[in-house]
Amino acid sequence: MRRKLFAAAGGLALLIAATAAASQAGAHPGQGPDLVADAARVPVIEQVEQVAQGGQREGVVAPGARQVCDAGAGRIRLRFSALDLRGDDSVTLTGSRGGSYTLTAKNWPGKGFYTRSFPGECVAITPSVEDAASTYAVDAWQSTAADATVVVAGAGDICGTACNQTDDLISSINPVAVFTAGDNAYESGTLSEFNNQYAPTWGQFKAKTHPAPGNHEYGTSGASGYFDYFNGTGNNTGIAGERGKGYYSWDVGDWHFVVVNSDISHTASSAQLTWLKNDLAANTKPCTAAYTHHPRYSSGDHGDDTGMAPVVSALVAAKADVLIQGHDHHYERFAPVNASGQTDQANGLRTWVIGTGGRALYSSTSSSAGPSEVFNNNTFGVAKFQLSATGYVFDFVPVAGRTFTDHVTGNCHKASQTADFGVAASPSAVSVAKGSSGSSTVSVSSSGGFSSAVALTASGAPSGVTASLSPASVTPPANGSGTSTLSLSVSASAATGTYPVTVTGTSNGVTRTATVNLTVTGTGTSSFSDDFETDKGWTVNPAGSDTASAGKFERGDPEQTTSTYSNQVKQLGTTPSGVNALSTGRLAGSAYGANDLDGGVTSARSPAFTVPSGASLSFGYNVAHGDNSSADDYLRVSVTSGGTTTQLWQKVGAAAEVAGAWQTATVSLAAYTGQSVTLLVSAADAAGGSLFEAQVDDVKVTGTSAAPPANYIPPATSTEAPSGTRVLTALPMVRFAHVASSTGARRSGPR
Repeated sequence: MRRKLFAAAGGLALLIAATAAASQAGAHPGQGPDLVADAARVPVIEQVEQVAQGGQREGVVAPGARQVCDAGAGRIRLRFSALDLRGDDSVTLTGSRGGSYTLTAKNWPGKGFYTRSFPGECVAITPSVEDAASTYAVDAWQSTAADATVVVAGAGDICGTACNQTDDLISSINPVAVFTAGDNAYESGTLSEFNNQYAPTWGQFKAKTHPAPGNHEYGTSGASGYFDYFNGTGNNTGIAGERGKGYYSWDVGDWHFVVVNSDISHTASSAQLTWLKNDLAANTKPCTAAYTHHPRYSSGDHGDDTGMAPVVSALVAAKADVLIQGHDHHYERFAPVNASGQTDQANGLRTWVIGTGGRALYSSTSSSAGPSEVFNNNTFGVAKFQLSATGYVFDFVPVAGRTFTDHVTGNCHKASQTADFGVAASPSAVSVAKGSSGSSTVSVSSSGGFSSAVALTASGAPSGVTASLSPASVTPPANGSGTSTLSLSVSASAATGTYPVTVTGTSNGVTRTATVNLTVTGTGTSSFSDDFETDKGWTVNPAGSDTASAGKFERGDPEQTTSTYSNQVKQLGTTPSGVNALSTGRLAGSAYGANDLDGGVTSARSPAFTVPSGASLSFGYNVAHGDNSSADDYLRVSVTSGGTTTQLWQKVGAAAEVAGAWQTATVSLAAYTGQSVTLLVSAADAAGGSLFEAQVDDVKVTGTSAAPPANYIPPATSTEAPSGTRVLTALPMVRFAHVASSTGARRSGPR
C-alpha cells in the first residue's frame, strides 16, 4: 500500500530534504563529497505506508544532518522522503548503540519510506557516492522504547456465521492493524454481502484493515464488490491495493507485510511474482510477514496447493519469517520450512492456516507434505501477533466458550545481534565565538554484549580550532554506555563558518563515527539572556487577557510529572542548566493532569532589550502532551516591537502521547536589528481539557560583530504542520557532485 508524500511550500508540506552539512565547499578533504543543493524542487512521490504504533515519538530532521538524535530514545528510525542511488553508491545508517544498515540503489528507488530502527538515541548518516546523479532526502524520525512492541491481529474466511464472535476478539485485542486472509464476505463477495455481513462486524476495523482477497471475492467479476467496499465504489486504488491486482505491501514497527493475491496469476513468470521479488528486495525492515488466501501446505479439506510454491520460494529467498493463509476452515501451524518444504528451524518460513474467522469449520482432513505441528478444526478464533524489532510472539485466541489455544515465538532472520558498538555526540551542533570554547558529550554504546576498549579521535577541525577528547579511550559495559568529552577551543584567528568535526571510534579494526557541526562565529555580543535562576523582570499575563484556569507560567524549580495513563514523564524535573525554568504550573500535582495547563492561554513577557546586529534567539523548550491533545494546543515564542507582535516559532499538540524531553530552537532576529523589543512566550490548552505541559529555559539573544561568511546560506522559512512538528519547507534534495580540478584530480564542490 502506498501513500503520496508531497514536497511543497506552505503549511501542508511534509518533506524536509537533507542539505549541505558543511558551508565551506571543498574545504575539508577526507570528509567525503560535499552535499550541494539541486535547484529542482522535490516532486510528489509515493510513500510506503508506515502504520503508527502507540508510544512512539516523532520529529523532523534538520537540514544537513549527518546524525539524528532523540534524547532518551531506546530505538530510532529515519524516514527517507526520497532515495535514488546510482551504481555502487550507498548511504549507511549506524545506531548509537550498534547496528548498521547500508541503503543501495535497490532500496525503494523514488519512494518515501521509514527504515528499520536502530538501538540507541542517535542514528549516524554516512553517504558514500561516486555518481553525481545520486540523490537522497531525509525528513523525519520516529523513536520508541528499546523493548517496544506492536500488535497485529486477523484471520481468514470470516463472514460467515460466527464473524459476530470473532470481531469481539479483535475489539478486545485492540491491534494497531488488522489483516484478513481472504474470503471476507460469503457467498460471492458482492458489495451487498460486504455491507450486510462484513460491515456490521469486522467493518468496525475498516480504517486499520489491510485485506487480502479470496476465491469467494472472485465470485463477483473482478472481485468488484471487494474493491468497491474497501477502496470505495469505482475507485481504482485504496486500502485493498490497485483494482485488478490486489497485491501490495505495508510496514508497521520493524516489520514489512506483503499481501499476495492468490486468485490471480502468481506463477514464476507472472507480473505479481516480479513485483513480489522487487518489493522484498527493496525492503529495509529486519522482519517480514506475508499473507494470502490459498495455503501452500494444509491438512484440511482443500489440502496442499502446489501452485503457491513460487510464492514460498520467493519469500524463503528473501529470508521472510511468517506466512499466514486461509481457504481451509481450520487452524494449523507448521514448522519453518525451506523452499522444498523441509524443516529449517534456522532460516525457514513458518506458515499457518487460519481459516477460523467465522465461516463454518471443515470436518474433513487430508494429508499434507508440510511439517504440521498443531491442528484444530473445532474452534473459531483469530491470530494475535506481538511484534518487536527482533521477533514475534504468536497466540491463537479462541472465541468465548472455547478452550483451544496455541502459542509460539520466533526470531527474525535478518535481525540477529552481534557484538557491536556505536558512537554518538550530543549536542551534534555547537556554536562557538572566536576566543571561546565549547563542548559535546560523546557516548560510546554497546550492543550484543560488546565490552572492548574504543579509541576515540577527532578530525576535520579548521585552522585555529583545537579538538580534543577526554578520555581518549572508552570501554562501555556490556549493553551499556560510556562517555567522553569533545572540547573545541576556538582561537581569535579562526575563520568564521560551519565545519563538520568527525569523532571516530575504533576497536579491533571496526570504526564508528559521529559528526559534530562546529559553527565559528565572530566575537559574540549578548544583549539579553535568562536562565531563570533569578528574577530578570518577566511579566506573567502582561496584557491582562490570559484565560488559563490552571498551569499558568511560573518561574521556579519544576517537579517531575509522570502520566498515570501512559507512564510517560511529561513535565521534566530537570533543567538544561541550574535548577529553575519557566513552566506551566511547576508543581507535579497528585493525579493525572493535575497542575498542567488548563482552560486557555497563559503568557509571559520579557523585559525590553535592544537587538544587536546579526542577532539570533536561542532557547531550550519541552512540550509534552497526552493523546487527548490537538493542534489547538501550543507553545509559542513571539517578538513585540513598536506595539506589533509577530510569531517567531511554535510547537503544537497532536492526538498522540508525547513524552517530555528538553530540545533547543534557534530563530533569527536580524530583521529587528537596532530595535527595542520584548519576547512573549505563550502556551494554550485550547483542545478542551487535554493534558499539555510546556517549559522554557536558557533564553539567549546573541549578535555578532562579524559579517557572515561569503557562502552563508540563510535558514529556511518555517511553518507548522498539522501533526504539531515544526517543518522546514521547500528545501531541495541532497545531490552529490564531483568536479574535476585543473590537475585532473577529483575534488568535491558545488556545481
